[in-house]
Amino acid sequence: MKIERLSQNKIKIFLTFDDLLERGIQKDDMWREIPKVHELFSEMMDQAYNELGFDASGPLAVEVFALPAQGMVVIVTRGKSEAQQSERADADEDQDEDVYEMEVTLEHSDVIMYAFRDFEDVISVSHQLLQAKLTEDGRLYSYRGKWILTFDPVNSDQGRTAALIALLAEYGEATSVTTAVLEEYGKLIMASGAVAEICTHFKS
Repeated sequence: MKIERLSQNKIKIFLTFDDLLERGIQKDDMWREIPKVHELFSEMMDQAYNELGFDASGPLAVEVFALPAQGMVVIVTRGKSEAQQSERADADEDQDEDVYEMEVTLEHSDVIMYAFRDFEDVISVSHQLLQAKLTEDGRLYSYRGKWILTFDPVNSDQGRTAALIALLAEYGEATSVTTAVLEEYGKLIMASGAVAEICTHFKS
């Protein structure tokens, strides 16, 4: 579990599938109101307070993004409107224990996304992908000193998608950056056909 502060009132939490499995939570459980998920959220908020001093009291807006190869990205935003605080005070009169007042938004992304520290790794994996006839496509971004390759999934062929992810994992690492963040803050280097273009211009 990795926690990063985005602003004074907003944090990002990255959960791998291993993080979920260790707690007996399946990916689809994040869409359900079950005790395990509430326990996980309490654990996340405790860690956020210990590591970043992020106080999760008051109303919280929670956005959960499911990523196919990486895990889950949870964005938690703390809000402080007077109306919400009043509702919170009323709720506290009825509840003796700590309760997080959450508005949860769930989104699912099928985009496969891997980050690479060195461009040489991007070149190597591109040649491997082309030789294995897995894909010629992909988009290449530069973001925070790393190179990020993104791919739309091949929904009709799960085996091919798994092979694509396995090769990417050999050279890079799964990233918790969302497509929206990449498009807004990253630099788009190649908008399409990145694998083929890299192989054309750079030798392995």
